[in-house]
Amino acid sequence: MVYLVPNVIADTPPGEVIPEGGLQVIRTLRHFVAEDIRTVRRFLARVGMPVPLDELQFYVLNEHTTEAELAGLARPMQLYDIGMVSEAGAPGVADPGSDLVRMAHAQGIPVRPLTGPSSLLLALMASGMNGQHFAFHGYLPVKRAERMEAIRRLEHRALSEGSTQIFIEAPYRNDALLEDILSVCRPATRVCVAAGISSSSEYIRTLPVAEWKRAKPILHKIPVVFLLGV
Repeated sequence: MVYLVPNVIADTPPGEVIPEGGLQVIRTLRHFVAEDIRTVRRFLARVGMPVPLDELQFYVLNEHTTEAELAGLARPMQLYDIGMVSEAGAPGVADPGSDLVRMAHAQGIPVRPLTGPSSLLLALMASGMNGQHFAFHGYLPVKRAERMEAIRRLEHRALSEGSTQIFIEAPYRNDALLEDILSVCRPATRVCVAAGISSSSEYIRTLPVAEWKRAKPILHKIPVVFLLGV
């Protein structure tokens, strides 16, 4: 079995965002796949594993993993129950965990997603925007001209289709992205800023562009989900 293990998003105790049933499953596992082994070790230490962490087996799967290295994970999946742990939130969503899941399906290995936090869905839930028709676009282009053009396209989709457009940015570029959104989008277009989700400083607010221009938050170095809608 491949278990998809949601990680905490903020510095939140796992028991507050992951059901006890899921925590019990995690504690039975001895083999884990993760983007960064240090991250998963910290997470498992907080989960309260019943065995020393040095007795666990870890495998790396990230953006630098080659096809040959990915294929090398097939054997452990055939022999053991595997826990796929995201850096933050739900694995397989905006991270390379989907490659492992695809391989598991191809080999007929059962996949079980465990319940836990997903910043994208939590942001959508709290935005007040259309939750039946939405699209997630990951990161927008780094170059400003390309990024602004991407924002124009997303706003057009939001207004013409009535669909919520969701995207993220590296935390140190959040303020620049928000500035571009406010300079490109129409005054009545609604923007949701969902920052620090599930943390003690969580900030989620949806306002028209015209109102955001009067009071912009400082988002530097805070994980943020941005949403455009009507």
